[in-house]
Amino acid sequence: MKAWDAIVIGGGHNGLVNACYLQRAGLEVLVIEKNDWVGGAATSRELTPGFLYSNCSYVCSLFRPEIMRDLELPRFGLQVISYEGGAVFTRDGDYLANYRDHDAHRREFARFSRRDAEAYDRYARDVTRQCRFIQPLLMRTAPDPTSLRPRDLGELLYLGKKFAGLTPEEMALTLRFWTMSISDFLDEYFETDVIKANFALSGIIGTALGPMSPGTAYVLLHHYMGEVDGSVGAWGYARGGMGAVTKALAASFQASGGTIRTSAEVDHVMVRRSKARGVVLAGGEEIHGRLVVSNADVKRTFLKLVEEKELPDIFLRRVRNFRIRGSSGKVNIALDSLPEFPALPKDSPVYRGDMHFTDSMERMERAYDDWKAGRWSADPFLDMVIPTTLDPTMAPPGKHFMSCFVQYAPPKVNGRDWTDADRDGFAESVIAQISDYSPGFRDRIVHMEVRTPREIEAEVGLTEGNIFQGELTFDQLLFNRPVPGYAQYRSPVGGLYMCGSSTHPGGGVMGAPGRNAAAEILRDLTKPTKHMSPAHDVV
Repeated sequence: MKAWDAIVIGGGHNGLVNACYLQRAGLEVLVIEKNDWVGGAATSRELTPGFLYSNCSYVCSLFRPEIMRDLELPRFGLQVISYEGGAVFTRDGDYLANYRDHDAHRREFARFSRRDAEAYDRYARDVTRQCRFIQPLLMRTAPDPTSLRPRDLGELLYLGKKFAGLTPEEMALTLRFWTMSISDFLDEYFETDVIKANFALSGIIGTALGPMSPGTAYVLLHHYMGEVDGSVGAWGYARGGMGAVTKALAASFQASGGTIRTSAEVDHVMVRRSKARGVVLAGGEEIHGRLVVSNADVKRTFLKLVEEKELPDIFLRRVRNFRIRGSSGKVNIALDSLPEFPALPKDSPVYRGDMHFTDSMERMERAYDDWKAGRWSADPFLDMVIPTTLDPTMAPPGKHFMSCFVQYAPPKVNGRDWTDADRDGFAESVIAQISDYSPGFRDRIVHMEVRTPREIEAEVGLTEGNIFQGELTFDQLLFNRPVPGYAQYRSPVGGLYMCGSSTHPGGGVMGAPGRNAAAEILRDLTKPTKHMSPAHDVV
C-alpha cells in the first residue's frame, strides 16, 4: 500500500503553502480537502449566474511577499490590485475619506481637526516602529522559553537583541502597546470620534473583543503590517476574488508534482505507538503517510481528529481553554448597478476601497455589547467593499459584487443554535444600515449569500466561525500559540504537525504559519530549506 511522505489535512491557504514547500523539497505530498474545491476561507465561487463571490476572506494584504516569490504565484495567475481609497460615513451626512496619497490623507483629517492632522504623522511613525519590531518574527519559529536547546536559546537571544535595540522610552511603549486597548491607544493621538473610528476598525476585525478591550491595539498592528507591491499598510483585491490566491497556490503545488484530493473528509488521524501513520476518511478508507500535517484549527485537530488517549491531559486541558470565539459574519451581495451614496462625490476614489458606517468608538462598543448579550449587533460594524470597481472579472458588465464583513455575530444566539430566521434577521440588520446611507439600495440587490458563524463553521471548518482560528491576544501569541510547549508546529503525537492559523503568527490570509511549519518539518527530516526566503525588513 502506498505511503505518502506527507499528508496535509485541509486545502486552505496555509495547508497549500505548507504542501508547496514540502513538495519543492523533494517530498511526495498529498493534500486532502473535504469540500469539492480547495481554498478554505480564501475561495471564489459563482453562486448566481455571472457573479463571482469572495465567500469568506475578501481582501489581500497580509499574504507574505516572500512566499509569493518563493512559490512563483504571479506566474500562476495571482495579481493583487491596491485600494484607491475608502471612507467612514457619518450620521450627519458627511464622510471621512481615506486616500493612498499621504498628503491628501492629512488634508482630509484637517477638515475635521488640524490637531489630528498633525498627529497623523506621529501615529504612523509609532505604528511603523511596532511593525519593524514584530514583522521579522512572523516568519521565524517562536522560541520555547523553557528550553535549553541551542536553537531556542538563539531565538531568545535574537528577541533580546531586538528589544535591546530600542530606547528605554520605546521599550516602555512597546510593552504597553501589546497590552492596551485600541481605544486607549488612539486617544493618545486623536481627538475626533470619526478619525478614531477610522483606525479602530483594524483593532476589532475578526476578534471577539470591543475597541475598549485590552489587547486590541495589537490586532490593529496585525492588520497594519501587511503590504501590496512593497507598500506597507496597503490593502488590495486579488483579481478574480480571494480564490485566486489559493488557485495559484494549488497550481504551484501541482506544477511541482503534488497531488490534491477533494471531496475527502478526514474522520480521524491514524495513531499507532504514539506516532501518526496516516488518516482515515469519513467513508472508512485509510491513507497512509510518514507524517501528517493539520491545517485545521487546534480544537478541531485535537478534540475531533485525534483520540483523547493519545494526548497528555495537560495538553488537552490547554487546547480546550484556547479561546476560539466566533464574532463575525459575512453578507455577499450581487448588485445590478453601482450603489449611490449621496455623501460622496461622483466617481470618487473612495468607492474603490473599504467603506464603513460606524463613526464613533461608542457605536463600536455598543455593537460589541450586543455580542456579549448573545445577539447579533442591531447597529453592526460593516467593512464594506465593492471589488468590481477595480476588478470587472467578478460580475457582468455594469453590474457589481459587494462584500460586507460584519461584526458582531455570536457563535450561538442567546445560547442556542442559529436558525434560518436568525440568519435572515442578521442580514436585515446589514441591509438596513447600508440603505440608511444609500437610497434605493434594496432595489439593486440581485442575490445575497448570508454567512453567520454557523455557515462558516459548517463549510470551512473554522470552530465557531472564528476567522483567525483563535484570538490574537497577548496570552495567545508567540510561544503561547496555540499552547505553551507546542508553539513550534509539533504536537504530542510523533509525526503529527500543525500548520493552521492557530499557530504562530496567527490568522489572516498570510501564509506564514504554513511556511514556518514546513521549515520545522524539513529540519526534522534533515532536508534543505534553501528554497525558503527569510522575512525582509520593514523600511
